[in-house]
Amino acid sequence: MSSSLIPILEKNKHSFHPVVPFDAVTDRLLQMDFTEANKSLTKEVIEDVAKFSTYVDQQLSDANALYGIGGYAEHRTVYSRSNVFDASDGGEPRRLHLGTDIWGKAGTPVFAALGGMVHSFKFNNRYGDYGATIVLLHQLESAAFYTLYGHVNLKDLALVEGQYINRGQEFAHFGEPHENGHWPPHLHFQIISDIELNEGDYPGVCRMSDKSFYLKNCPDADLILQMNQFL
Repeated sequence: MSSSLIPILEKNKHSFHPVVPFDAVTDRLLQMDFTEANKSLTKEVIEDVAKFSTYVDQQLSDANALYGIGGYAEHRTVYSRSNVFDASDGGEPRRLHLGTDIWGKAGTPVFAALGGMVHSFKFNNRYGDYGATIVLLHQLESAAFYTLYGHVNLKDLALVEGQYINRGQEFAHFGEPHENGHWPPHLHFQIISDIELNEGDYPGVCRMSDKSFYLKNCPDADLILQMNQFL
């Protein structure tokens, strides 16, 4: 489990390749808030993909930022836009985000932070879901773990399970809304210790009552991204 994975990731943090193009000297990042505390993110905005995309673009432009960053362990109101996150029995909905989102332009390249094999991939084509999704399997020292890349380009799924992806290899790109689950362009990046029997998919959002299990199984994605230090 991630209790042993975290120190290994921390020990190897200087060896990870950037997941997206970013120059800490010249590029700015913007911390984005998708909780109920953000009053500018109204129901009208989050339920209209075009308006939501315009909102994100404007936030980045106003801050002169290349990417918007955030979301790990964030309790988000935006998931009310899709019944994907509702319980079938009308019970507690899923609202706690388990990865880090990098908001930016469609087509932004995505690189492997470290070498790994293609575990699985899938087009999760429901409104509000991941859309095109890739999962890589890594072995680092004594730890086997997974990284998930959600909301990518549908053409990026031209892969073969078991295919090796080299460290620093460009293997995906931010998808357009019609292929990324109908979200503004961004990458959902998540570390997963035990993916169980899931293929091309894993919960990126959980119920608050399941918080302890999922945050343990999905440690902070910034352990690999290392972008929060530049916010």
